[in-house]
Amino acid sequence: MKIAIVCYPTFGGSGVVATELGIGLSNRGHEVHFITYKQPVRLKYLSANIQFHEVSVPEYPLFHYQPYELALSTKLVNTIKKYNIDILHVHYAIPHAYAGYMAKKMLKEDGYDIKMMTTLHGTDITLVGSHNFYKGAVNFSINKSDMVTSVSQSLKEDTLRIFDIKNEINVIPNFIDFENLNDNTEDCQRHMMAEDDELIITHVSNLRPVKRVEDVIRVFAGILNERKAKLIIIGDGPDRDKAVNIAIELEVRDKVIFMGKSDDIEKILCFSDLFLLPSEKESFGLAALEAMAHKVPVISTNTGGLPEVNIHGKSGYLSEVGDVEDMAKNALKIFKDNKTLQQFKSAARARAEEFNIKNVIKNYEDLYEEMLIVPTPH
Repeated sequence: MKIAIVCYPTFGGSGVVATELGIGLSNRGHEVHFITYKQPVRLKYLSANIQFHEVSVPEYPLFHYQPYELALSTKLVNTIKKYNIDILHVHYAIPHAYAGYMAKKMLKEDGYDIKMMTTLHGTDITLVGSHNFYKGAVNFSINKSDMVTSVSQSLKEDTLRIFDIKNEINVIPNFIDFENLNDNTEDCQRHMMAEDDELIITHVSNLRPVKRVEDVIRVFAGILNERKAKLIIIGDGPDRDKAVNIAIELEVRDKVIFMGKSDDIEKILCFSDLFLLPSEKESFGLAALEAMAHKVPVISTNTGGLPEVNIHGKSGYLSEVGDVEDMAKNALKIFKDNKTLQQFKSAARARAEEFNIKNVIKNYEDLYEEMLIVPTPH
């Protein structure tokens, strides 16, 4: 099949998943065309089966905000015509589903019947999409899609609760490409981060309020009461200063390493002993899954899609949002002795392998084929 993928090209979960999916599809012989405003960060190479088409938005003084949706719709129409695309797969509802629908309507005028799948990732529904400014357009775009998927059952339920959706929503979880996973422990320079008798605890996020980074520090302080450890925080965002101040207040600042934005996440995960994700809300929890793939057990909240990923008592533990005492207590259960820690590490990896891209990508292919068989209603 010839598949056009529209996504945000950034480090965010939706962009990562869309890019990895496109690469996986190309490896299975499909022709994939990425259409966005810059080359996706995870797209390291182009090939005969992978092409990138940049959406350029000319700047006019007339517009206070440049009309990206119009430029994207036009680029979609031109690319779909030129390469005879079969499937248009848009990731993140805003503004991609809306632009995709406009492209469908323009193409229809020229006799093209392009099929569009919309994949919902989280904040496009629960935060941005539910805002009154956008809700009507998002609701319309989802219902006008030929196929709709969400990355978790929790997100599907949120979508049906927030919007008036007539379409079926198919749940296809996020995934890990184990063939390209960098888990070479020989590259793990653990001694650069911690002493031999110190545990290494990790948190990765954009440090927004929804990630509750202050809880990360508080849980870590609770662990430090009984075990020697270092905390590594990867990422940057508006709550970084708050995290630093709480670390100072709790007298653990010398044990916390703020890495900022880093491309070395896999190297750090390979020597981590525990991953903390105390978020207010996670539609899936891709960061937790990536940690588990590196044999890192997870302490997370029992919210959104996290219980669909992190199995309580096996790959880690789940606690209620804000219950930092319970999270610290559960972490210490994992650290009870080396045998227990190794059992949790093995179980985390085994759980992550259930989300191998090899198992998940076929679900997308099946839906693509179904879309091509079913005629578009007039």
